[in-house]
Amino acid sequence: MSVSDIEQELQEIYGYRLSTSAISIITDKVNQQVLDWQNRPLEPVYCIVWMDGIVFKVRQGGKVVNKTIYLAVGLNREGYKEILGMWLGQNESAAFWQGVMTDLKARGVEDILVTVTDNLNGFTGAITNVFPMANTQICVVHQIRNSARYVVWKDKKEFAEDMKLIYNAPNRDMAKAELERFAQKWGHKYPYAVQSWQNNWEELTVFFDFPLEIRKIIYTTNLIENLNGKIRKYTKNKMVFPTDESLKKSVFLSLMQISKKWTP
Repeated sequence: MSVSDIEQELQEIYGYRLSTSAISIITDKVNQQVLDWQNRPLEPVYCIVWMDGIVFKVRQGGKVVNKTIYLAVGLNREGYKEILGMWLGQNESAAFWQGVMTDLKARGVEDILVTVTDNLNGFTGAITNVFPMANTQICVVHQIRNSARYVVWKDKKEFAEDMKLIYNAPNRDMAKAELERFAQKWGHKYPYAVQSWQNNWEELTVFFDFPLEIRKIIYTTNLIENLNGKIRKYTKNKMVFPTDESLKKSVFLSLMQISKKWTP
C-alpha cells in the first residue's frame, strides 16, 4: 500500500487521521530491516542459484524511468529455497552481475554448484570470475524464446517441436545429434537461431550432467520467474513508485510474504 492508501484506510476503518509524513516516518523503519536482510551472512555452499530481474517504473528527476530489481534465489544443501538478496539497477550488464557475485562472496558464499541465468553477453565470465568452480547453465527457456524471435509464424510450431528434441534428449551426445539435424533442417532459413544454439552449447547443456529427475529445475529459470509473477500480484496497484526506497520496501515486504509459504 502507498502512504496515501494507508492514510485513507486508517481514516475509514478507525476514524483516525495520521499525516502522510508521519506514516512515511513509521514505514521507513522497514528500510533498516531491508538493510539488515540484504547484508545478512549466507551459507558457504549453494547447490543451485537462479538469477533474474523484474522491471518497475520509478520517478527520477521529474521523469518516469524503468528500473530493475535483480534477484538471486539459492537452493541450499538441505533442499530449502532461500532468497539470497535483491539489488536495484537501471541497466543489466555483466559488470553489474559480477558485483552481485562479489556481494554474495563477501557475505560468506564460498562455492555454487550450478548457476542458472539468462543469456546475457558476458554473464558466464562474470560468474566464473568470482566463483571459478561454478557450472554455468543458460536457461533453455530463454534460449527457446530468443531463437523463436527469428522464426515466421507458420514455422513456429514445427521449429519449437524440433528444438524440444534437443533439450529433451536422454544425454548430451543424443542432444548434439539432434542439434545437427536441427541445423541441417533450419540452418539455411534461420541461421542466427541455429548459431545461437551452437555458440552457447556448453552452457546450454550443463544440466545433462545431472540426474533426469532434477534436470528441469536446472535448465530453466521458471522458479524465479514464478517468484517475479507473485511479486507482481503484491505490487500491481502501484503503477509508478515515487522513489527507489519505496520500490525496495514494497518488493522486500512482498518477498517476505512469499517466502513464508516455501517448503523444501
